Amino acid sequence: MIFLEITVKFYPTDLFSDQRPGPLRAAGRHGGAWVIFQRDRFAYAGRPRFWGLWSGASVASIALQEITAGIAFPAAGNPAQYVWEKAYARAGLDWRYLTLEVPPGHLEAAARGMLALGFRGFHCSNPHKSTVVPLLGQLTPAAAAIGAVNCVYRQGDQWIGDNTEGKGCLRALRALDDLAGKKIVVFGDGRAARAVAVELALMPPAEIGPQVITIVSRHEEHGTQLVEQLHALGQSSAHWNAWHGDFEIPVDVEIAIHATPLGSHDSQTRVPINISSIRADMIVADLVYDSVDTRLLREARERHARTVDGLAMLVEQTLLDFQLWTGVDTDRDLIADSLEEFLSV
Repeated sequence: MIFLEITVKFYPTDLFSDQRPGPLRAAGRHGGAWVIFQRDRFAYAGRPRFWGLWSGASVASIALQEITAGIAFPAAGNPAQYVWEKAYARAGLDWRYLTLEVPPGHLEAAARGMLALGFRGFHCSNPHKSTVVPLLGQLTPAAAAIGAVNCVYRQGDQWIGDNTEGKGCLRALRALDDLAGKKIVVFGDGRAARAVAVELALMPPAEIGPQVITIVSRHEEHGTQLVEQLHALGQSSAHWNAWHGDFEIPVDVEIAIHATPLGSHDSQTRVPINISSIRADMIVADLVYDSVDTRLLREARERHARTVDGLAMLVEQTLLDFQLWTGVDTDRDLIADSLEEFLSV
């Protein structure tokens, strides 16, 4: 088995005179050689960035392996390949996950190439979550409302874009409490906050959604635009509050969700919230996924509030994506352990 991260460029197969059209196949060797994958009339080649786990073993069957990927720029440091390869093996699937570094100017070629090569799906990370939207055949209602995509799956000869970030957050919250009738504050008005707020507004009629959603942010224009979108989705009680200085969480709020980048590079970064307004009967969630012990969560636990960290949300998001791509479930504990191991948390 080869486990590698490669930078990809797409080419017509006639550039490789020694390659004939045929099934997906890989060629490569250690020492900085180019790796060539080929299927039908297209091939792509890239220089390996990381090599490991070379066993020389043959694939589990003679059937064509299913290929999935994660695209980003830059791409190094993303835990997805490490986690997904383990998940595929645990589920008994002879599938592969590639980490592909795709510069913004090559996004369209990459999306078309992966479709032509028969990829089953791909993840979008920065800076491609919004720019990939016009390259897709369809969007799910959530992805269309959010205006960004993180998970793409194949349907026939087209790509379908979804956004499972907000869904992962809601699933992690539901593990602690029912969301029906709750008064919820979402801190932020960017893509992460929008993903969570939109999913709250899109909860199906069979599931009673939150009673009130309050968007708290520094930029009135962005915050009110998000609120107007929530109104259009049927969440008429949504409103915006300005975030100046330390925000005092109202006494009737039951769930507070921090969805800004604060703490994503330094888990000890202080979020400007009046900690004394956090109560023991609240749930406090922080979307920062690379730490289970952000300063906000630690201070919330000190006040005996229940907490949800970004890693738990990422686990739920991964479970959703796995089902979306493969049609089967995978092991929650395996996903959590793999993420913790890769991120050293």
